[in-house]
Amino acid sequence: MTNRTLELTQDWDKTFPRSEKVTHKKVTFPNRYGITLAADMYTPQNANGKLPAIAVCGPFGAVKEQCSGLYAQTLAEGGFVTIAFDPSFTGESGGQPRYMASPDINTEDFQAAVDFLSVQDNVDADKIGICGICGWGGLSINAAAIDTRVKATVAVTMYDMARVNANGYFDSENSEEQRFEKKTALNAQRIKDFRSGEYTLGGGVVDPLPEDAPFFVKDYYDYYKTKRGYHPRSLNSNGGWNVIGCMSFMNQPINTYSSEIRSAVLIVHGEKAHSCYFSKDAYAAMTKDSKYADNKQLLIIPDAVHTDLYDGGEKKVIPFDKIEKFYKQYL
Repeated sequence: MTNRTLELTQDWDKTFPRSEKVTHKKVTFPNRYGITLAADMYTPQNANGKLPAIAVCGPFGAVKEQCSGLYAQTLAEGGFVTIAFDPSFTGESGGQPRYMASPDINTEDFQAAVDFLSVQDNVDADKIGICGICGWGGLSINAAAIDTRVKATVAVTMYDMARVNANGYFDSENSEEQRFEKKTALNAQRIKDFRSGEYTLGGGVVDPLPEDAPFFVKDYYDYYKTKRGYHPRSLNSNGGWNVIGCMSFMNQPINTYSSEIRSAVLIVHGEKAHSCYFSKDAYAAMTKDSKYADNKQLLIIPDAVHTDLYDGGEKKVIPFDKIEKFYKQYL
């Protein structure tokens, strides 16, 4: 097992202000593929004894200096040891080539975070939870389905990345013919990349914003391309994933065994989010014919859109009080 040295900035370069109620430091830890992950650790000021802990990641294509850090810092104010980590191939974490995604490796990133938290002197290893935002919401549920050490999971404004890659937005491309066309194009791109010796970026959030852009594109623009959420290491703020970066999600569905999750799960989504169908369907699949449905919850936030749950939006709608209460109940 290795923990390779990473170059980590020591500046406070977050998209949110620093809290005086917690201490902060940079940490690193390896996953089982030998990739070293970078994280920000937040600890309550003057904390004593062993505390419950939470690992946070997301959104998909974001970095820990954006909303995962906000969630981690806020939860630390509530008495938890927390880390917000950059996933493999992204941000300050290791992994080559850059800007790739994998349902297996990214689920493992959550498990590696649990490994790390489990051996900290100030953490109660029997009280560890995870929190996934956007595409990491789906991956957090996948991690909870395989990692029995996870005692509580919160999935916020979640995407099922396997479903959206295979079926398109709103399942509008859910046919064998359309999937074949996508796979043909992606495999042609692989040849181009191999010949050129580098991976072509797919582009982040569109900029400038077209006047006729769909609402959800405007929603992303308002976060990733403005002072509100822009970060120079964020994929979505800049060049995006590699064109073939998310290819393997197409035929590797996640959350197949979500109904077998025995630990507690809270799914939070905005009522007006374009992505709300992911959470509603995930909750239905998790609880249907399940022996373990009693500790599963779906919380819909009135009038909230997708990115409102990144930083609260103008109305500050993130239900941190309910999320904290959930973790304190089950950790």
